[in-house]
Amino acid sequence: MFGIENYFGFVIAGLLLNITPGTDTIYILTRSITQGRKAGVYSVLGISTGGLVHTVFASFGLSVILAKSALIFTIVKYIGAIYLMYLGIRMIIDKSNSLKQINPGIEEISLKKIYRQGLITNLLNPKVALFFLAFMPQFINPDHTHNAFPFIILGLTFLTTGTFWCLFLANASSVITKTLRKSDKTGIIMQKISGMIFIGLGLKLLAEKH
Repeated sequence: MFGIENYFGFVIAGLLLNITPGTDTIYILTRSITQGRKAGVYSVLGISTGGLVHTVFASFGLSVILAKSALIFTIVKYIGAIYLMYLGIRMIIDKSNSLKQINPGIEEISLKKIYRQGLITNLLNPKVALFFLAFMPQFINPDHTHNAFPFIILGLTFLTTGTFWCLFLANASSVITKTLRKSDKTGIIMQKISGMIFIGLGLKLLAEKH
């Protein structure tokens, strides 16, 4: 089908990879637990948009640049790591409890910011681009590897299953921690912990080898 081999096997493998915790999963859970369902959902949408961009890049061969250039890979990795640590530091030094329900007057702006942060976090993770480039070709007929269409189909399939899984995580985690977020003291503590998690994600990205 369209040069794709063992599509059902790809779906199963994709689901297993979706439920395996990674940087994106931790980011979504952190947002959902500390800021609620809407924040988690917008994080998912941002990360999924980033995944869509990676799919397009991989489909048309642009991700090969990251795979072959150690310098570009390193530059992108450092920018992504610094961005994550920047978000973490901002959450730690912020003395207000921004984890309570977002004020309706600034809700739209805040949610847009969360979406944008999720998008940038995903785009600046070169491991995601290399994953798409290495994983999808295994399910494509060698005679069709220069055709973008099968890459797009597999990429959209993976993004669809991943988005549904992440939306489930965002909703479930926000419901479980809803009571905790109502407390100012608990909310501030959760915010500081979230900041440290973001810094840890940045350091983890820096430690990963090409």
